[in-house]
Amino acid sequence: MSPRPHPGREYILTLSCPDSAGLVHALSGFLVRNSGNILESQQFDDRLQDRFFMRVHFDVSDPNVDLENLRTRFGPVAQAYGFSWALTEAATPTRTLIMVSKFGHCLNDLLFRRRTGALNIEIPAIVSNHRDFEGLAETYGVPFHHVPVTKDNKPEAEARLLELVRELDIDLVVLARYMQILSDDLCKQLEGRAINIHHSFLPSFKGARPYDQAYQRGVKLVGATAHYVTSDLDEGQIIEQDVVRVDHSLDPGELVTVGRDVEAQVLAHAVKWHSESRVMVDGNRTVVFR
Repeated sequence: MSPRPHPGREYILTLSCPDSAGLVHALSGFLVRNSGNILESQQFDDRLQDRFFMRVHFDVSDPNVDLENLRTRFGPVAQAYGFSWALTEAATPTRTLIMVSKFGHCLNDLLFRRRTGALNIEIPAIVSNHRDFEGLAETYGVPFHHVPVTKDNKPEAEARLLELVRELDIDLVVLARYMQILSDDLCKQLEGRAINIHHSFLPSFKGARPYDQAYQRGVKLVGATAHYVTSDLDEGQIIEQDVVRVDHSLDPGELVTVGRDVEAQVLAHAVKWHSESRVMVDGNRTVVFR
């Protein structure tokens, strides 16, 4: 595992813009002028769309240069080249609210990875429409909020969620097998900062008991998809996917077990990459600097 970023000294700059000559030179010149040293750099030229994407992790040796200085000084450079950009401190953990219903494998995995330092996130709250994992939250010392959802109180429940997002200064909402459909309005308010996980049988096996449906069809691959939440159900920009090969010997319960393992791993990758500013949205697609 790479060393943790040095607080107040290491930064991550992400940018996208129309492709043109001199982009890397402009960025490297800015870093030189501000005592910056590149630790990691990745870039992608989308030749079909004629767009340029870049992620740079750098440190700064001058103690008088901080995040606000860098943002102010980079503004004219960004304007000159038409950059859409973000600049953050690399060490700052992503404040993450996790939502869950009755399947806790993804929740437990994220909590464990956070505890062991595998994810640079803070988890100020867990929200659930059931109380099944209140004890698990208590074990990890994370506040648990039971917010029941019915067809009659859904607007109030979503208002409570947004209230928590604002009060706790949440950067990212993770639907870790949260089995409620979010309203279009809520999806728009969380755009770009909410990640969902689901099995990759869609659209083939919709509705209840998808693994039973898959078993009946004799599937040979079980997978999972992590994507950003949008108002188009399960059609947000894909961040990560994976599959595991299975065969006729597995019954529906064993397929579920395999599926849960894949879901947990795929979601953890998506959360990690988002929290490290490695994911850039490009229309209906993503650029992921792994």
